Amino acid sequence: MRDLLYLERVEQAETLLKPQRIEVLRQLAEPRSCTEVAARLDQTQQRVYYHVKRLVEQGLVTRVDERRVRGINEGVYQATARAYWLSPRLVGRIGRRQHRDEASLGYLLDLMEEVQSDVAALHVQAAQRAVEPEKQEPDLPSLGVSGAIRVRPDRRPEFMADLKSALQDLFTKYGGAEGDAFKLAVACYPDRPHNEDDSSSPGED
Repeated sequence: MRDLLYLERVEQAETLLKPQRIEVLRQLAEPRSCTEVAARLDQTQQRVYYHVKRLVEQGLVTRVDERRVRGINEGVYQATARAYWLSPRLVGRIGRRQHRDEASLGYLLDLMEEVQSDVAALHVQAAQRAVEPEKQEPDLPSLGVSGAIRVRPDRRPEFMADLKSALQDLFTKYGGAEGDAFKLAVACYPDRPHNEDDSSSPGED
C-alpha cells in the first residue's frame, strides 16, 4: 500500500469521485472481499463488486489475495494508497498566470501547487523503485515543520523582514555547489476555525 496516489488522468478522477465508490474505497483501507464490504455498507455484493471492478481498472484498488469460499475463488482487495491527490492539471490553468504579491493568497496558491506537484512526483519515483511486492517505498530525505505564531497587524512588516532575513541566511549558508539539492518553501497564512468534524488542529495545517 503506497502512501500516496497522484491522480493525473480524468478517467481516474471520474472513477473515484462518486460518493458510494469513495465509501467502498474507505472500507478497503484493510484487505477485504466484496462480500465483507457489502455487509459493512449494507449493499448487495453485486453492487459492491461493480464499484470495486471500476476502481481496480483505474489502479485505485489492488487485488491482493483470493480465498476459496463455497467452491468459488473470492478476490480480496485493498486500496492502492493511503491518500489520493487530484492533480491541478486535471483542469489545467484557466487564463494566464498572474503576477502575485508575496503577501497574497494567490502567490501562496501557486506555491502550494508547485509543492504538491513536486511531492507527488517524488512519491511516484519512490513507488517505481520499489518494484518487489514485499519491498517498501524508499524513505526519501525530507523535512516538514509547522507551528502557530501570533503577529500584531502593526508588526507584520517587521515579521516579514525577519522571515526574509532568516531565509536569506539559510540560502547563503547552504547555497553552495556541493551536497544534495533541496527545495525550501515557506507558507504563512491566517489560522482558520476548526470544527469538531475536522481531524486537524490549529498549527498543524
